[in-house]
Amino acid sequence: MHGDEACAEGAIAAGCRFFAGYPITPSTEVAEHLALRLPEVNGVFIQMEDELGSMAAILGASAAGIRAMTATSGPGLSLMMENIGLGMMLELPAVVVDVQRGSPSTGLPTMPGQSDVMQVRWGSHGDYGCVAFSPWSPQEMFDLTILAFNVSDRYRLPVFLMADEVVGHMVERVVIPSAESIQRWERKHAKQHPGGRFLPFQAEDADLVPPIVHAGEGYHIHYTGLTHDERGYPVMTADAHQELVTRLVNKVKVNREELIFTEGFDLEDAEILVISFGCTSRSARRAVRDARREGIRAGLLRLITLWPFPEEIVARQAEQSKAVIVAEMNLGQMSGEVERVIRKPVRGVYHAGGAMIPPDPILQAIREAAA
Repeated sequence: MHGDEACAEGAIAAGCRFFAGYPITPSTEVAEHLALRLPEVNGVFIQMEDELGSMAAILGASAAGIRAMTATSGPGLSLMMENIGLGMMLELPAVVVDVQRGSPSTGLPTMPGQSDVMQVRWGSHGDYGCVAFSPWSPQEMFDLTILAFNVSDRYRLPVFLMADEVVGHMVERVVIPSAESIQRWERKHAKQHPGGRFLPFQAEDADLVPPIVHAGEGYHIHYTGLTHDERGYPVMTADAHQELVTRLVNKVKVNREELIFTEGFDLEDAEILVISFGCTSRSARRAVRDARREGIRAGLLRLITLWPFPEEIVARQAEQSKAVIVAEMNLGQMSGEVERVIRKPVRGVYHAGGAMIPPDPILQAIREAAA
């Protein structure tokens, strides 16, 4: 199955019943597939006038209780950023698929990139928690789309699937499990009767996630992008802002263990640690295999979760390695995070985008680190 189509099927399997988006290469096939499939499952597909409206539309659908998604690429993601910040402030679940291409600006629309990873973390102004996953295969386009919906609903925030053109347009075997075997995490719903007193942004549990109610259920609820109190109404004070924004950040921090996923290859005795994600991980895996054949003890740590950054795992693995290499299809965005965590320089294998990094330059970096 085509990676973008696998993402669309993952959305259907996860219970997505609303998609709003605007065509943009290389994510358009996600929208095209859902335009056909959503009506078959009593869902709704809307082609919006632009990406600003797309993000607003899926937030509105989410406020009504529907699992909703959009898909885009770099320039469209830039346009969504203001409303992504709104979604973080309103704590509305939604899934945003970003099939990355060569950038900035219009860049290389039909060619791959991995340079949106910092934008997705910091692109909307202000502080907030962020969750982003990076697939390396069409199978993970399916699986991680489901995970993104579950995490989004459980923790009440927009969640990102950071794919790339190579994975989005790759065709591989995808196993779709039975509907009964697909795990679904439901939203934490308010227990109070609609007629009683209810504070829609009061987080009483240790996960710092307030229960949600939906439009039309009889509850009184007010949504605003302004700083607000537990009632949802604006409160223009520094103290209220400190309390609200700190919780938005900490609800991701305190739940890190539930959100961080990585995969390791040949790490048990690795002296040379390679860190990568997305399609570049496939080349890195080959480079590590070739290095092992040459007698070099190399290993790969593949980042499935990009945000929150898996600091503890990276630090622990780097501690037992004499050199760390980061391979990514940008000019060192995630390398900076790795250096921040391990507190020493890394060797970077970078490319600005437009072509998948082959195994050879990664293997050469491994050889140089081992010399």
